[in-house]
Amino acid sequence: MDNLDYGIISNCLSSALISKHGFIEWCCLPIFDSPSVFAKLLDEEKGGTMGFEVSDEYTIHQEYIWNTNILRTRYTNGDHSFEVFDFMPRYEKRGGAFYAPPDIVRFIRHIKGSPRVKVIYDPKLEYGRQKTVNTDKGEYIESVTKGEKFDSIYFYSDINYQDILNQNDVVIEKNCFVLISYHEKLMPQTLNRAYLKYQRTKVYWMNWAEITTKYPLYQEEIMRSALTLKALTFEKSGAVLAAATTSLPETIGEVRNWDYRFCWVRDASMVIRVISSLGHVKSARSFLKFIINIIPYKDEKMQIMYGINGEKVLTEETLDNLSGYHGSKPVRIGNAAYVQKQNDIYGILMEVIYQQFVQFETTLENSEQLWSIVKGIVDIVENHWHEPDKGIWELRTEDKHFTFSKLLCWVAVDRAIKIGNVLGRRHCVEEWKELRSDIYNEIYEKSWNEKMQAYTQSYGSDDMDASILLMEQYGFIKAKDPRYVSTVRVTEEELCRDGLLYRYKNKDDFGTPTSSFTICTFWFIESLYKIGEKEKAKKYFDDLLSYSNHLGLFSEDIDFKTKRLLGNFPQAYSHLALIETATVLATDDSDNIKDMFKPIVY
Repeated sequence: MDNLDYGIISNCLSSALISKHGFIEWCCLPIFDSPSVFAKLLDEEKGGTMGFEVSDEYTIHQEYIWNTNILRTRYTNGDHSFEVFDFMPRYEKRGGAFYAPPDIVRFIRHIKGSPRVKVIYDPKLEYGRQKTVNTDKGEYIESVTKGEKFDSIYFYSDINYQDILNQNDVVIEKNCFVLISYHEKLMPQTLNRAYLKYQRTKVYWMNWAEITTKYPLYQEEIMRSALTLKALTFEKSGAVLAAATTSLPETIGEVRNWDYRFCWVRDASMVIRVISSLGHVKSARSFLKFIINIIPYKDEKMQIMYGINGEKVLTEETLDNLSGYHGSKPVRIGNAAYVQKQNDIYGILMEVIYQQFVQFETTLENSEQLWSIVKGIVDIVENHWHEPDKGIWELRTEDKHFTFSKLLCWVAVDRAIKIGNVLGRRHCVEEWKELRSDIYNEIYEKSWNEKMQAYTQSYGSDDMDASILLMEQYGFIKAKDPRYVSTVRVTEEELCRDGLLYRYKNKDDFGTPTSSFTICTFWFIESLYKIGEKEKAKKYFDDLLSYSNHLGLFSEDIDFKTKRLLGNFPQAYSHLALIETATVLATDDSDNIKDMFKPIVY
């Protein structure tokens, strides 16, 4: 069963997905959202790939080098074996700058015997929309597009280029290397240089992992998730991608296929909160700088998502030349959701700004910029919190008064008041307290469904929604409050299926979901634990961890029946929730966990 059995390698500027058989099947260069160089993931024939083909006699085992984002794939048939170390170079140079070129290095280590392989090199630049021609230039293989748009990449190796281009058998009798670069190299590429890059990159990732907060339980899963989140961070701007891919479907053969190579303010804010709690303060500061840069004017409205360089227009189009993942069309690039209105983003953004003030140092200039953003957000919330929106799940039909959106409007004002107290801006604090109370009271009255004995998806609705479980996490209600306990239990009754959760079950503009949204199951498990159902929560959590792929990675969705991973991959949102849930379960007594924010009682 195809289970999205890929590993991700990254240099925090771009990434590549490598299959469990050692083939690069998705890579965009020079940055995450560039056109693809390899996209076999989205079309077996037209997408392009690069890998090592061996006979069926070989067994293939894949794992990450401990505490790194370097992937090791071992090929062996008993008498003959070799392994490939895949990475994108990233390490610190003198002066503190990072060496992180748009390169993939494949260091091939001979182990024993004389393994025979075919080196498959079949790049398809520009999403395969035009022909790519490979030419042996002696020093390298140059791959160039033939069509309206010019693009090129360069392939370096100490393996004979004609054997590669003709797909002749190659005997691995010593260590060797492959380097794929978006740029032509000015220095000769050698095995020693490739090995040095490997060692330096390994040291970088191990040093990064070393300063990450450690936990007594689930440490391996927490660390792999943290490394994955770092891999999805665009170092140049501080943005965090939702995922590395586009158009991996929520359900095979259906049309819920979106491009996730962008920065959602909601998702990224949560990621930064978790990463900073793991000891990586620099990432939090970089993201805040990204936010400041994309909101330069006081009257400018916040979008729900931006390009990783801060782009505000993310025009959506389809790639009709690609057949899609297992035939799931259309393949989309860009994302039309950037024009949607979602009121929840303001609360999550404000939470991150609050954490910046209470946990990290800020300069006077930076504080003044952030305070302007805070005041601007409160003004927006005050003027628009009564209005319906698309909600957290970005429904593309009618707007509704979603409970989660209202909750996050309350969070926005609550955190703004806390920030005002930190900065001594008493006049603003007093003005905003009444607004906070008004939002709180409306949620308390209109989102509660007496018949269901639960807070429901939207005002007047009988439908449950997994996002409501976050009420406790955001400090709106205490875990042992009878209303919250009842909401968790009703959510389990209505949305839980074999330990996995629906986001919601009411029909949306695409029909009832047929797969579980991974983050929702993590939310549910954490909620169960906090209301006292600790053994059940741990059982669900262990089961959920078993549904990851062979490397511990999660996508956006899990099929209810087969437990197959679906949706874009790897998903930052899923790994964020894994870390949060694991850190709660790793603490013996959840009542002693230090709450990030204290509930407000009116």
